[in-house]
Amino acid sequence: MAIRLADEQDVPGFLGLAAEVEEWFGPMVGEPGFHAALRGHIADSRALVAPSAAPGLLGGLLFGGRAPTYHVHWLVVARRARGTGVGRALMEEAVRRWVHGPGVIEVVTFGADHPGAVVGGARVFYERLGFTPAEAADPGPEGGSRQVFRRTVA
Repeated sequence: MAIRLADEQDVPGFLGLAAEVEEWFGPMVGEPGFHAALRGHIADSRALVAPSAAPGLLGGLLFGGRAPTYHVHWLVVARRARGTGVGRALMEEAVRRWVHGPGVIEVVTFGADHPGAVVGGARVFYERLGFTPAEAADPGPEGGSRQVFRRTVA
């Protein structure tokens, strides 16, 4: 599966992905803050995409941090591509490109009681990648529970 750095032409694809998950993450498509964060990650070469032959993207990831603590800021896989390895490929490429030396990768995902935890499969996805649930995090913008997941890297 081809994973590449995102560029400005990918912004509409990221917004399409965001539109698919606003019910779980809260408004993003019309939010200037999301647009600024997206463009900032692209400008810093910290955004990856899984392109598609069809319109839109199969997935996108925004990444940050530096040793010893790295952060998955945002990872979304298109509904049509969930369960096909897109999310795993995005994470593997992020680790290959940006994770150097011992440390941890952190991501804030849905709490166990959040509807997105089951329907979207986020918690199981991260656990399969070696992340473990940690402390609770602040609620998401839509008011749903959130939890930090962590993965140690050697």
